[in-house]
Amino acid sequence: MKNVTIHNRLEFIRRAEQLKDTIRLAYTSKGRVESVADHSWRLTLLAITFSDMLPDIDLLKLLKICILHDLGEAINGDIPAPSQNHSAPKSTHEREDFQSLIEPLPENLQSEFLSLWDEYENATSKEAQVAKALDKIETILQHNQGLNPEDFDYAFNLEYGKSQTDALPLASEIRAFLDEDTSAHSKRTDKNHADE
Repeated sequence: MKNVTIHNRLEFIRRAEQLKDTIRLAYTSKGRVESVADHSWRLTLLAITFSDMLPDIDLLKLLKICILHDLGEAINGDIPAPSQNHSAPKSTHEREDFQSLIEPLPENLQSEFLSLWDEYENATSKEAQVAKALDKIETILQHNQGLNPEDFDYAFNLEYGKSQTDALPLASEIRAFLDEDTSAHSKRTDKNHADE
């Protein structure tokens, strides 16, 4: 019994490895295309870095949500925010993909992981709301920090995820710093296009 349990959990970890090769529409500061796993790691780092400024948050639950929130993208990839059809949310297929990834796990872990994923998608807990806000913060931070193509649309970030970041005072404060960076990048890009 114990060997089967270990085998099945390792199978889940093997399946999850696909996230390392799932790319996003973001670039590192050296110009490498970012993976979804890169994003999830830095989202988790944001959560622990600011955890002392987030009273009444269950940090372990928050970290679990951060690690699990995009895992379903390992199967069919990431849909960049500008390309998402908001009338047909990506979450339906992503949830099915997530369920197929966690299938080797014991029922109790499947139930816990799916419950956390659903909490994130529906923002039904304080931890999920924090994760959603920090998810947007991490994306904007990466867009500002990355070595992006010349035609990168920085202005998109000025409205991206605003409802999630505005819902959390700390995220709103962090966003104010990032919006300054975004505006500066956008002005430089606009100037470069005008000079062409």
